[in-house]
This record gives sequence, C-alpha cells and structure tokens, in this order.
Amino acid sequence: MKSKEHDFHLVDPSPWPIAVSAAILILALGLVGMLHKQISGIFGLVLGTSAVLWMLFYWWKDVIKEAIYDRCHTAIVKHGLKCAMYLFILSEVVFFIVFFCSFFKAWLNPVFLFEAFSPTKRIEWPPEGILPPNPWSLPFMNTLVLLLSSTTITSAHHFLLEDDKKSMIKMLSMTILLGIFFVIVQAIEYHEASFSLQEAGIYASNFYMITGFHCAHVIIGIIFVSVCLFRAQKDQFTSQDHLCFEFASWYWHFVDIVWIFLFVFLYWLSVF
Repeated sequence: MKSKEHDFHLVDPSPWPIAVSAAILILALGLVGMLHKQISGIFGLVLGTSAVLWMLFYWWKDVIKEAIYDRCHTAIVKHGLKCAMYLFILSEVVFFIVFFCSFFKAWLNPVFLFEAFSPTKRIEWPPEGILPPNPWSLPFMNTLVLLLSSTTITSAHHFLLEDDKKSMIKMLSMTILLGIFFVIVQAIEYHEASFSLQEAGIYASNFYMITGFHCAHVIIGIIFVSVCLFRAQKDQFTSQDHLCFEFASWYWHFVDIVWIFLFVFLYWLSVF
C-alpha cells in the first residue's frame, strides 16, 4: 500500500450524496402531496423520510470509519471541516433571514386591500379573524425547554473535557429528551391553533413556514445529538478529539438562538 505524501484527505467516490438528494426530493414531494391531502403524499413522505435516515446512517458510518480507522482526519482536514461547518451554519442563518424578511414585511409594511382596483386600507396584523397563539403558554414553555437544552449540551461538553463519560452521556440524553419534548409541544400547538395553513393567508404562511422549518431543524439536531450519544457510548470521543460533538453543539445552539428571535418577534411583539 502506497503511503500518503500529504496531510489532505482525498475522499473516495461515494453514492450517498446523490442518493440522499434523491431521497430528499421524494420527501419534499411527499410533504407537498400530504399538505394537499393526497394519499400518495403520505406514502412519499414516509418513503422519503425512511430513505433519508437509512442513507444518512451509512454515510455517517463511512465518515466515522475514515476518521477512526483510516486516520484520514488530520489537523488540516479538521480545520477544513470546521470551516465547512461555519459556512453551513452561515447558510442556515441566511435561510432564516429570508423567512424573517417576509414576516417583517407582512407585519411592519402590510399590503393594501383593493376595491375596484383602488387601495382602500392596509391589512391589519394579525389579520382580522386571526387569533394568534398566546405567547406565554406553549411557546413560552418551549422557550424554557430549548434554553434548558442549551445548558445540558454545554454541560455535556464540559464533562467530556473533564473525561467524565457517565455525566456526559446523561447530559446528552437529557438534551435529546428535551428536544423531543419541544417537538411534541410544537405539534400540540399546531393541533390547537385556531387557523390552518390553507385558510389564514399571509399570517398563516409566515407562521407555519418559520415555525415549521425551525421544528424540522430541531429534529435534525436531535438526530445529530443522538449520533453523538451513540458514539460516546462506544468511547469514540476523547477530551482532545471530539469534532462531531463540537459540530452538534454549534448546531444546537444555532437552533436555540433562532427560536429566541422567533419567540420575541413572531409570538410576542407582533401580536400587540
């Protein structure tokens, strides 16, 4: 076997990027179909979700193998991975900024109602007939849940640096449970909402778009932290080498910060 003459990692050809892209397309089409109450949409959503999770499992398995057994993640490679994670989170920030721009436009500069092609009055915010969720009920509870989860994952990182595996695993487990609780409460809020996506126009579009995508990011974060929990139980992290854990922590804190902005502006200030 020829020895490496550089510190960079030349990735082997992999089927997972294109396969995951196809699975995400199926998932997205299934979600659209489900929103239009089509039976095929539910089938596509289940199939796409299952395919994405199955393929990500094997993709991450390959990456872990490269890191642990093939020793491909040198210091230079780790630096490149960190830069890639910075850019990924930056792209996610821009993703939510676009949604918030739509929300602020609808809230602070609403469109006019027209009669005989002439503007009469601006749409109120919230629009007439819309009863927004009480910010100090379920949304406030979820705010406390996410803030608590931010402390548990930070504590898990602290225990990792202290080589306290048992406490680290306990804190990671608590983070996952808090994330699942958040998703359940969000589902209850959707179920009890007085308006639906199809009925309430611009308000519902912004509300379900922002909160829905944030909830999806929480689910992704739960999967990310679950991978870290599994690897921690396998003793694959050390106090000096735990890049996957750092990435999961960054992502989780990003999701928490987005929710703070979401709670303050979407749930609280915009309804008064």
